[in-house]
Amino acid sequence: MNTEEIMEIALNLSGQKEIPYDSEIYVHGENIKRVLFGIDISTSELILAQKMKCDCVIAHHPLGNNAVLNFYKVIDKHAEIMIKNGIPEEKAYKSIENLKQRLKIANHSRNYTHLPLIAEKMKMPLMNIHNPLDEIGRRIMQETVDKAKPERVKDVVDALYTLPEFQRALTEIEIVIGDEEGDAKKTVIAHGAGTNGGYDIAKTYFEYGFCVVYIHINMNDYLKLKKEKGNLIVSGHIASDSVGINPFIKALEEEGIEVVRISGIYC
Repeated sequence: MNTEEIMEIALNLSGQKEIPYDSEIYVHGENIKRVLFGIDISTSELILAQKMKCDCVIAHHPLGNNAVLNFYKVIDKHAEIMIKNGIPEEKAYKSIENLKQRLKIANHSRNYTHLPLIAEKMKMPLMNIHNPLDEIGRRIMQETVDKAKPERVKDVVDALYTLPEFQRALTEIEIVIGDEEGDAKKTVIAHGAGTNGGYDIAKTYFEYGFCVVYIHINMNDYLKLKKEKGNLIVSGHIASDSVGINPFIKALEEEGIEVVRISGIYC
């Protein structure tokens, strides 16, 4: 199996036809039988993979080049999810403007060739698969919540805890804004769109009566959202990523690929 075929497995599982902006093959590889797979990859993991005689390294998060520089474009998926949930298109796209601009401006400070060039010098095949796996996880989480038909915020938490990744996590699913008895008849898993939607996207969902699930949130956005009326659940970054990663690993193993798990990936 080669790197392109591995990427194709992820795309097929996620229902995507093209490689998203935040995913990339940095160093092509052929005859891949053993991979080292981690949520985050650095030079040390490349060296470890070489010592463990792995044929390829797969990261979840973007590592450089176009996957980093074009990451901001994936934020459009937040607007797409909002529109599917009945939020007007103009309002949805307005809600993502600040986040997209902040991420785009940050590109000027990026050393975007750092790790890809190291992998190239080591002749170590390297790729990252981000949005396809997040989309798999978002879909599983949303279907799990929808099937539970939650009435209250606590019902959403209980539903998510039926997934093994959350049962094994060291972090807890937490209601960070609102109340466990709050209305959760309309709940959205705001995931699979690059990163969490921050203040603006959650605020828009609140305005339309949604209970929101983020996988993480920063302190500034949290403090601003506390002043708004709504319910926000944080499910945990690594556990939530694993919900989408594990089905992909299973598919690789079914193809005869040995997967060495590292850097946050749960067995």
